[in-house]
Amino acid sequence: MVSMAITIPALALEVGSPAPEFSLPGSDGKTYTLSDFKGKQAVAIAWYPKAFTKGCTIECKSLAENGHLIREYDVAYFMASTDELEDNTKFAEEMKADFPLLSDPSGEVAEAYGVKMPVLNMAKRVTIYIGKDGNVLKIDRDIKPATSAEDMAKTLGELGVAKKG
Repeated sequence: MVSMAITIPALALEVGSPAPEFSLPGSDGKTYTLSDFKGKQAVAIAWYPKAFTKGCTIECKSLAENGHLIREYDVAYFMASTDELEDNTKFAEEMKADFPLLSDPSGEVAEAYGVKMPVLNMAKRVTIYIGKDGNVLKIDRDIKPATSAEDMAKTLGELGVAKKG
């Protein structure tokens, strides 16, 4: 009898499943680790393809100019890409981002979150919402860069994320 090895593909990230752990450097010089937020506050990660490109610039400006809408909620929010930290730091400064941009140059975290494009080491434009319990609340693949902040705030409200008191 011939035995065959069966390879089980990694499970796709889905709502309700635990969000993969990460520890990524931010444009503000700090390192952010998902488990640091567990039990404390929700997390929103807006993955984007490439710093300084049109759609990403529009999205980052929206989050920078209208971040006060998001900050009404008990949430830590980030943009994240596979760009080098140096590029994201320059991008954050140029866009006057008052929130951290996370860098995942290896693409490992993007891969774990199911947002990495096939072949290219770039993330798709997807926002992942993670609850205080560390589980995925929503995977939003329908991102409108120009209204990103308003849409994120609306989604946080719909997901029942607590407002800051």
